[in-house]
Amino acid sequence: MIEEIHIEQIRSDLTWRIRNEVMYPDKPVEYVKLENDTDGTHFGLFANGYLTSVISLFNASNIYQFRKFATLVPAQGKGYGTKLLEYVITYVKQRGGKKLWCNARLSAIALYTKFGFVKTDQLFTRDGKEFVIMVLEISD
Repeated sequence: MIEEIHIEQIRSDLTWRIRNEVMYPDKPVEYVKLENDTDGTHFGLFANGYLTSVISLFNASNIYQFRKFATLVPAQGKGYGTKLLEYVITYVKQRGGKKLWCNARLSAIALYTKFGFVKTDQLFTRDGKEFVIMVLEISD
């Protein structure tokens, strides 16, 4: 069977179920809603018509931050997250973004490093999980 994959912009509310299931399954869905979700651009990767991976992007003066990047557990390890992150990096470059950054869980450092993200010395803990800020400088 040939797998059909496509990425499109989606409404913020379509990200909430996947954010909740993957990132904070023990919390109510309200926990994964961001105060500024309405200000973001949200993308979904669909595999065979099924929303499988999501990411939310926020722009402040051409410095972009992505947040709540999640792929459904049964679909992890299939390259969907890689495709979605590549898409977002291209999207930021096409819009003249100067930088793309995220609060990376320590377990995701290797993934982001493959894309050229660099760890900063800014570490913090939230909800018992450790994070580091990682940055990708966008060249012209």
